[in-house]
Amino acid sequence: MEKLKVGILGATGMVGQRFIDLLRDHPWFEVVTVAASPRSAGKKYSQAVEGRWKMENPIPEAVADLVLKNVNEVEEIAAGVDFVFSAVDMSKDEIKAIEEAYAKTETPVVSNNSAHRWTPDVPMVVPELNPEHYEVIEAQRKRLGTKKGFIAVKPNCSIQSYAPALFALKEFQPKEVVVSTYQAISGAGKNFKDWPEMVENIIPYIGGEEEKSEREPLRIWGKVEDGEIKLSQDAPKITAQCIRVPVLYGHTATVFVNFGIKPTKEQIIEKWINFKGLPQELDLPSAPKQFIRYMEEDNRPQVQLDVNYENGMGVSMGRLREDSIFDYKFVGLSHNTIRGAAGGAVLSAELLTAKGYITKK
Repeated sequence: MEKLKVGILGATGMVGQRFIDLLRDHPWFEVVTVAASPRSAGKKYSQAVEGRWKMENPIPEAVADLVLKNVNEVEEIAAGVDFVFSAVDMSKDEIKAIEEAYAKTETPVVSNNSAHRWTPDVPMVVPELNPEHYEVIEAQRKRLGTKKGFIAVKPNCSIQSYAPALFALKEFQPKEVVVSTYQAISGAGKNFKDWPEMVENIIPYIGGEEEKSEREPLRIWGKVEDGEIKLSQDAPKITAQCIRVPVLYGHTATVFVNFGIKPTKEQIIEKWINFKGLPQELDLPSAPKQFIRYMEEDNRPQVQLDVNYENGMGVSMGRLREDSIFDYKFVGLSHNTIRGAAGGAVLSAELLTAKGYITKK
């Protein structure tokens, strides 16, 4: 098939860089436009990120010489692309406005930002968990007055380390969940060079993160009704603490859970390792072959050994055992800038393409 032309909004930040890295040899998508703030516009991409390129791989040659456009020149950028990934660094209101402006030019927007996660007719999807939420796009297009244009978002990076594990156990009715997440500094768009205070340090606060960690899984559990996503009464109650730790990539979660129907340990592990979603059925290019794995060793999963499981697109569980207060406890690990950010958005775009929502203009 002829590749779809992609623009990346917010291309110079850490998530924008991760998009560029992940799309370097993508079989379906080709990066043709990079856009950033007005102060970077007009520079070659390689010049704009000189000394700030944070990926392990070098900048792809095809992107290095692209001239950055001003992200606010919506019509001009939209004219040259089939869809865009959004990773812009602006205020919530500015992000909402600019993403809607792109959608109204008949350009689908697949966003890593949180601004539209609670817009009632914007789907917030983990492709393996709730792809049926994409049905709400029809209602959103009516509101926006578009035929092709829409916004789809992905949820917060840290919930990837525990929400899939809970979702896979839906039939056992997870009721109450206590989760603590230990979050990498790249989640703040930084590395140790940028943030020397984080070396040998822990900060017990990440602004807005606990609210997202408690509420966003409830929306994933929801249903499409009357042209919007309605929250489910069956979703578990979640309380969270979110802590920044001196790790570059990888969000770890410790989870305690009570069930309506208490499963055996063997049943839990069986549900996890056999869990498949639409991306696996459709064999999408970025889909992990096995989304959730269980590690038997007492000292796994570990960030250094396990964060890149399935190219960073799989999640690892371990230390599942009965608890003295809750039914069970376990530990989860996910890659925060791949599965949790750019990779999750790329997989979303692949699913939206496979389902006919994103097409050539």
